[in-house]
Amino acid sequence: MSNFVFVLDSNFQPLDPVAPGQARRLLNQGKASVYRRYPFAIILKYAVSNAKTQTHQLKIAPGSKVTGLAILQHDKVVWAAQLTHRRQQIKKALESRRAIRRNRRNRKTRYRKPRFLNRNRKSGWLPPSLQSLVENILTWVNRLRRYVPITGISQELIKFDTQKIQNPEISGLEYQQGELAGYEVRQYLLEKWGRKCAYCGEQNLPLEVEHIQPKSRGGSSRVSNLTIACHQCNQAKGNKDIKDFLAQKPDLLSRITQQAKQPLKDAAAVNATRFVLFNRLKETSLPVETGTGGRTKYNRTVLGLPKTHWLDAACVGSVESLQVLTSNPLLIMAKGWGNRQMCTPNKYGFPTKHRTRCKKFFGFQTGDMVQATLPTGKFAGTHVGRLVIRESGVFEMISARGKVSPVRHKYCKVIHRNDGYMYAFSTFV
Repeated sequence: MSNFVFVLDSNFQPLDPVAPGQARRLLNQGKASVYRRYPFAIILKYAVSNAKTQTHQLKIAPGSKVTGLAILQHDKVVWAAQLTHRRQQIKKALESRRAIRRNRRNRKTRYRKPRFLNRNRKSGWLPPSLQSLVENILTWVNRLRRYVPITGISQELIKFDTQKIQNPEISGLEYQQGELAGYEVRQYLLEKWGRKCAYCGEQNLPLEVEHIQPKSRGGSSRVSNLTIACHQCNQAKGNKDIKDFLAQKPDLLSRITQQAKQPLKDAAAVNATRFVLFNRLKETSLPVETGTGGRTKYNRTVLGLPKTHWLDAACVGSVESLQVLTSNPLLIMAKGWGNRQMCTPNKYGFPTKHRTRCKKFFGFQTGDMVQATLPTGKFAGTHVGRLVIRESGVFEMISARGKVSPVRHKYCKVIHRNDGYMYAFSTFV
């Protein structure tokens, strides 16, 4: 079943969400009109005085790459979404801009007075890539409050203990952690290796923490020497050197050794933003409940729910029972509002062409969600996706299934104007 539909009265007052069938009847009877496509909301053609609304809790499971959102009506999950962030795109764009700036200054300025001490960062400063994560979540918190009578917020206030992740055996005077460290290391490894056996790729079976270089051969317990394996592969490897165990599979050996050395940037991102997000959520004047990652996993395991970001969000905090009334969450991908760069450089950083100042052509702009009905060609049929416009009127479309091109403007119909995000109900490519 899809998400429930948000309802506003004619005074833009949020009412209780309704089931899709009930929303369809209101539209067919002419009692309501479509107000917004993503998230889908309808507006009644009459005012509702003294409306009695039920309790709605917005639950958030923040992640480094994907954040889960869920709205609970008492113990019923009536709406869910997964918000994909654009941290890496922001980081690459800033690095590209820095390279172009340094190249230009090197070419045009023989000597430039150092000014590195002129810029002071305010307290609580976050890198732009992490700040975008916080702002994306707050944007959707504020949007959902306009369409649903939210009465409280629950946030998963998880913390990765990076010291324990690096060295699980640290104890005593060096560091007193308790039993949480083993859980944190295992959870980090499950996320890092995609919750599947590193050697055979099997999923949905008990996985064990495995030393890539056996301890009997001098291997350490640092996270860079740990992976996840099924019991059969763990026993088959035993205390063999990984080069001997995977001698016949050089590609797999190369992939495992490279992935094992990946940095702890995802754990660091969650640690850096968790309290910033918490403090910003408190500014909404709504009661904010917090829960640990261990509590979320316990709730999900007891309820027998699969591991997904939106179900993680539904299991945040205190959960006694849960009735999932939706199985098709809205997938949201942050795309930004474009950029102000007028000069387009080549791969070496040299300027090649200039962009036009006009942002709209034929009534469309980049980022608009449209429905295109193409009569002929390789992509003949109806497609829904995000436009990338050109002055010629021959556009490109990015849909959940992939890129569709060419898309001529005369075949396009706007269904949602650009708001910085892309939407779908199936997996993004």
